[in-house]
Amino acid sequence: MVSDFIEDSDNLLLDFETRNFDAISLKESQIQQAAAISTTILNPEHQWQTYLEALAWFGFESWLEARDSQILVNCAKCSLTQPSYANVIPGVFNLEINQFKVCILTPGVMVDETITIPRVVLDLPEYVAHFYVVVGVDEEREEATVSSFIPYDELKQHQHSANLQPDSDWNYELPMAWFNGEPDKLLLCLRCLESTAIVLPTVPERAIDTGFLQTELESLIPQLQSKTIPLSEILNWEQGISVLTNPDLLDWLHNLKTTPATESNLSMLRDSLSVTLAKFTQRVINVGTWLQNELDEVSQSLAWSLLPSSALATSAFRNLKAVNQESPAEELCSVITYLRNSGVEIPSEATSAYRDFTLGTVGLRLFAIAWEINPVAETPEWTLLVVLGAQPEQQLSVGLKLILQDLETTLDEKIVETPEDSYLYTLVIGNLEEKFMIKLALPTGETLILPPFILMK
Repeated sequence: MVSDFIEDSDNLLLDFETRNFDAISLKESQIQQAAAISTTILNPEHQWQTYLEALAWFGFESWLEARDSQILVNCAKCSLTQPSYANVIPGVFNLEINQFKVCILTPGVMVDETITIPRVVLDLPEYVAHFYVVVGVDEEREEATVSSFIPYDELKQHQHSANLQPDSDWNYELPMAWFNGEPDKLLLCLRCLESTAIVLPTVPERAIDTGFLQTELESLIPQLQSKTIPLSEILNWEQGISVLTNPDLLDWLHNLKTTPATESNLSMLRDSLSVTLAKFTQRVINVGTWLQNELDEVSQSLAWSLLPSSALATSAFRNLKAVNQESPAEELCSVITYLRNSGVEIPSEATSAYRDFTLGTVGLRLFAIAWEINPVAETPEWTLLVVLGAQPEQQLSVGLKLILQDLETTLDEKIVETPEDSYLYTLVIGNLEEKFMIKLALPTGETLILPPFILMK
């Protein structure tokens, strides 16, 4: 325990100039920089607190420098230097001091019996710190005071023992009595301890339901655009975790808040959300296993069904209105014949599967057909053909879009233009390492995005 080290170190403190509560005078340049940082905060009501937090950060760094110039400070990842973080998560975190992660809390000039700490920096491994340091700020006197600190392991013990619960704003109120009021002991820890002395939780592998998250975030865009509504009033904590632990989603959220709300801009942001979510998932649909007449784990979890090779044979049906939708294999056979007659080259050795699902109120059926091109070539390629239709007794909704993307751009987009449209299809060719993503979108806003497709042997 770090507390044992602190208790045994009192005699070592004689090596330091002990002025625990001496105020640090803030430089004019630091005050100006803090003011500049506060202007990056979109919510005017939060700018003052951010100004105080920046002053606390600069005061803390000056305090360290005055006591030990050999201590290494790395502020490259500090939250206040990154508006996409600072506008969502209050506080100063991701400071690195001699390989330790430090989080600074400031109550302003007065230290009350409690202090507020964001739940994010205590409960999410991505943001926890080795030490939480309380720095008071007197902006009128232009002074900062490092008053107390607590190591992570002690704080978690207190949290567990007291059964401390967060409030609805995603904050905890911590008793100041938990903190060590001798900050020079923090200095000793930073100098003499290894960072491994305080074990931080490892960042878990987080599973993300991209389809659900896409639908949820798109439906909440009007609220998410607001510069004054906190995220805790829009999302529940589980949804918040998905956003807060993904830098690209935080960037997307910041772009949403700072981009003029025109229809074209919103459309662009919806598309970028699709691409962003696709990057986060490690789940891919491997059609390479389909070629071996097997379904990979992801395909099974999404209820894909392999179709027999006979589904790719030539069918006598020419009118797609007359196909037998009760048999997905026969239906695909008719569609393949129609496409071949239209000039699309589809080899008999291709593999195919289908999936039935509901989007909005419409039952849909999605076919995916894949094959490898020139497998012995120096740079072999593969093809993904996607066909979207309706389930029996259903029809495609006018305005429904079938979008095919790689992980960066939209490659093709098809739309149902009339009630007579029975199918949409799109085809893409890429190198074996390329991944392709299917997105379906209704005019009403409902969206489905599938994990990327890849051909891996």
